[in-house]
Amino acid sequence: MRGTRRFPIAAFKVAALALLFAAGMGIAPANAASSVVPENGQAKSSGSGWDCNPGFRKENDSCNAVVVPEHAYSTDTFYGGRGWTCGYGYQKSDAACVLIPVPANAFLDSSGDKWRCDRRYEKSNDACLAVAVPANGYLDSGGDRWSCDRGYLKVSETCAAVPVPENAYLDGTGDKWRCERGFRQTDDACQKVTVPTNAYFIDSSYGAGWRCERGFRPLENACIAIEVPVNAHLDYSGSDWECDRPYRKQRDNCSLPPSN
Repeated sequence: MRGTRRFPIAAFKVAALALLFAAGMGIAPANAASSVVPENGQAKSSGSGWDCNPGFRKENDSCNAVVVPEHAYSTDTFYGGRGWTCGYGYQKSDAACVLIPVPANAFLDSSGDKWRCDRRYEKSNDACLAVAVPANGYLDSGGDRWSCDRGYLKVSETCAAVPVPENAYLDGTGDKWRCERGFRQTDDACQKVTVPTNAYFIDSSYGAGWRCERGFRPLENACIAIEVPVNAHLDYSGSDWECDRPYRKQRDNCSLPPSN
């Protein structure tokens, strides 16, 4: 029984001696290497890990100098950045910065990493071609497109005159037409609206194009007077009648309801 009680104590002593021996030999745990700050590095303010100094980039457990190519400048290397960016007018090509080819009639934009065509030119692949403005057209405000003058309509690559029929005028857009007041569109023409007596013209694309005055109602192509019986008056529409209170309509008359 005494022998079995001594065994755990002996094992503990052996393990402790092994740890002391390892410490004396300079053997560190496996994760200790990653906590060692390499040359050209600095410990993080959080106390956990390290970052490379400006101008150096983290590669495995080292900080290697960033090689900035010609026509480039140094940038941050944090979050995996490569540590350099091409200057104005240059673009990245592998590990170098090459000049951005600007075609004729173009210019570098304010960012310096792409080009735009001059006014009166439009981009076509890697070139700037002159905008061909047809007769009766003009260059729009963007400078790379054209529109037709008022009264003309774009047809393919030309500006064709808008055919305006008699008794019509160009609308606000300048590429469509509307009939003058008193006329209505019928296919490609403007037909005069015949307004009967006791009626007035209404600008509508459907219906007869006219409406009877209050107190009249339409009958075919005319407006006839509404016969209002005794104890009645014109209703809100003005084209029919209704009985005064307390009278009730009975056919074409207004009669008092039977008393209780």
